[in-house]
Amino acid sequence: MNEQWKGVAVREEGGVSWVTIDRVEDRNSLDSETISELGRHLEAAEKADGRAIVYRGAGGTHFIGGADGVEMYEMAPDGARGFSRRIQELFTRMESSRLFLVAAIDGLCFGGGLEFALACDLRLATEAARLGLPEVRLGIIPGGGGTQRLPRVVGFGRAAEMILGGRLYGADEALNLGLVSAVVPAADLERRAAEAVRRVTETPRHSFVAAKQALNASRNLPLPQGLAVESDRFADCFRESYFADRVREQLADGRLTTTRRQKGERKADEHADA
Repeated sequence: MNEQWKGVAVREEGGVSWVTIDRVEDRNSLDSETISELGRHLEAAEKADGRAIVYRGAGGTHFIGGADGVEMYEMAPDGARGFSRRIQELFTRMESSRLFLVAAIDGLCFGGGLEFALACDLRLATEAARLGLPEVRLGIIPGGGGTQRLPRVVGFGRAAEMILGGRLYGADEALNLGLVSAVVPAADLERRAAEAVRRVTETPRHSFVAAKQALNASRNLPLPQGLAVESDRFADCFRESYFADRVREQLADGRLTTTRRQKGERKADEHADA
C-alpha cells in the first residue's frame, strides 16, 4: 500500500496495519476526506491479504473527537443526510470486514469517534479515556450508527441513558458497561493491542472469518435466521482440512483418545469378516 495519506498515518507490519488518525489540530475528527481515506485503506488492506488493523489517535488527547463539526455546521438537511450515510457506510464495511479491527482508545472518544470504535471487533482503553455520545447536547443526534450499535453492546436501557443524557463516561465506567474490553495504562496500550492481534493471527483465517460472520448475524438477525447462519458457517469450515488434520495428529500422538471406531478400522473389520 503505497498511497499517500493526508488524515491518517499508516504503518504495516507483517499483515497488520497500524492506522493513526492524525488530525491533531482538529481533534482527530472525521471529515469527509478522512472518512474516504479510511475506507480506501480498509479496502487496500483486505486486498493485500492482511489480518488486522489497529486504530489509534495521534497526539495523546483524542482518539477521535467526533465527526468534523466545522464541516457539518454548514450543512443543510440533505447534506447532513448524505454525510450520515457516508459515515454509516464506512462503519458497516468495518463491521463486516474479514479483518480483525481493534480500537486502541487513549483520551477523548466521543460522537463519531465512539461510533467508529463500536464498528471495531475489540475496544481497549487507557485510564485517561473518556467515551460517550454527547450529540443531543449540541442539538443533533448520533448519525454514524450510534443509536443502533450502542444498544446492541450495552443494552437498550444503558444506551438510552448514554444517548439521551449525553455525558461522557470514564474508562472504568466504560469497562463496567461492557463498552470496552480492558483498561490499561497508556504505556501498555500498544503492547496489549499487539497481543490481541497475535492471538487472532494465530487462528486459521477461515474459521476467524466464519466466527465473525456468525457473531454479526446475532446482532442483525432474529434468532432462527442467526442459527441458520451459524450452521452454514460451521459447515463451511469443513471445506478446509485444518480441523480433520489436527484431530488426526492428536489421535496419532495419543493426546486424544476415543472409544469411537475410525473409518479405516471399520473398513478393515469388514474385509476381515468377508
